[in-house]
Amino acid sequence: QLQLVESGGGLVQPGGSLRLSCAASGFTLDYYAIGWFRQAPGKEREGVSCISSNGGSTNYADSVKGRFTISRDNAKNTVYLQMNSLKPEDTAVYYCAARQFTTVQAMCVQDFRVEVWGQGILVTVSS
Repeated sequence: QLQLVESGGGLVQPGGSLRLSCAASGFTLDYYAIGWFRQAPGKEREGVSCISSNGGSTNYADSVKGRFTISRDNAKNTVYLQMNSLKPEDTAVYYCAARQFTTVQAMCVQDFRVEVWGQGILVTVSS
């Protein structure tokens, strides 16, 4: 069974940092682009950041550029999202997702074409 499992979420104060991890089981991430999406209460799901299968290309939403960094370690079958300078508006459930044969730009906007979704993890930014 193909699974993605997120970890690293929780409560953090504004200005703080968190690192989310997305670990795959049942398949290798080597041939998949990976994206991080988020959904805040009452809002639509949005693409936050995406990375190509070899890590050579990345894409970021304007709202997180300069604050978030996506990376991957294919040897560990894991993708990371380092989130710095967190703001209350970053509060959301964060999901990782996998898709083959796509650009990072398409990955981040075409969530309906995602092949594998994680279960999601809550990030709350609040004082």
